[in-house]
Amino acid sequence: MTARTEERLPAAASAGQAVLEVRGLDVEYATGDDPVRACVDVGFTLRRGEILGIAGESGSGKSTLITALTRLQRPPAVTTAGEILFHGRDGSPPVDLVGLGPKELRRYRWTALSIVMQSAMDALNPVMRIGAQFADVLRAHDKGLGKQGAWRRAAELLAMVGISADRVRDYPHQLSGGMRQRAAIALALACRPELVVMDEPTTAVDVVMQRQILAQVLRMRRELGFSVVFVTHDLSLLLELADRIAIMYAGRIIESGDAETLYRDPKHPYTRGLRDSFPPLRAPLRTLRGIPGTPPDLRRPPSGCPFHPRCALRVEGCDRTLPPLLEITDGHQAACLLHTPGDR
Repeated sequence: MTARTEERLPAAASAGQAVLEVRGLDVEYATGDDPVRACVDVGFTLRRGEILGIAGESGSGKSTLITALTRLQRPPAVTTAGEILFHGRDGSPPVDLVGLGPKELRRYRWTALSIVMQSAMDALNPVMRIGAQFADVLRAHDKGLGKQGAWRRAAELLAMVGISADRVRDYPHQLSGGMRQRAAIALALACRPELVVMDEPTTAVDVVMQRQILAQVLRMRRELGFSVVFVTHDLSLLLELADRIAIMYAGRIIESGDAETLYRDPKHPYTRGLRDSFPPLRAPLRTLRGIPGTPPDLRRPPSGCPFHPRCALRVEGCDRTLPPLLEITDGHQAACLLHTPGDR
């Protein structure tokens, strides 16, 4: 496990008040008589100042989950069950985002909840100057802010992520890939949200720029105090970045815990396979082994544990019994019959 780019927040920050509670969330793609259950009974709690990483292979349900969290899903995706409770910093009663209409959601987007998309070139408007896009967001949520003030604030936000303020009049295509991604992060932080959802924000950049972006995310998180849901297929990245990690497979969370525990002692064979599929920076040479097979077809998931067809540690009953997500140790949960022998 590599050293983190920046120091973690003090333990008290991640042990504080909840900002988001997800309970029993189910999301389906309603495709006629054969719906696809892309998220099944998903639940977690995100606390203020905390970074929650969500990892898993393509098709595990990660992107479906974050579009449900941010209420950006489009038909045929439908949230069929569960709650997404947002706790504002003002101490008001929590709000279930699932039940909000478009007008009500506008109160929360940008100021309470924002998102950084995977491809900044797709997320930024190619025919608008960078500053104009920032100004639109800022003035929509601060009616008293003038045009010049909004552009000045846009320049300040770009400078905050290491982009020269004079690039505020550039178009997205005039920025490098790393600069566009940093601009997208700055835009997400423009109205000082309490929660930022990041959908693989470093996938399209090289490892050097990835390191710079992550360092800036951690620095701004420390300064501004926002919480992060960080989604990626790269578990090694989350081990360096996140406070806690949830592993998704076949639409379910199959293990969760703090980053150190998941690295040192993963309980689910799938998590162990993800961990062992990348090389450590300092260790003797060894043969890396991937996870055999492919993720299941969610239209026809296997019976029992969804991972059992690929699992080298499967036991009697894995093909029949769906293991519940149970507490293994304090704060560490796993859904595996190896740890629930009574359910075999």
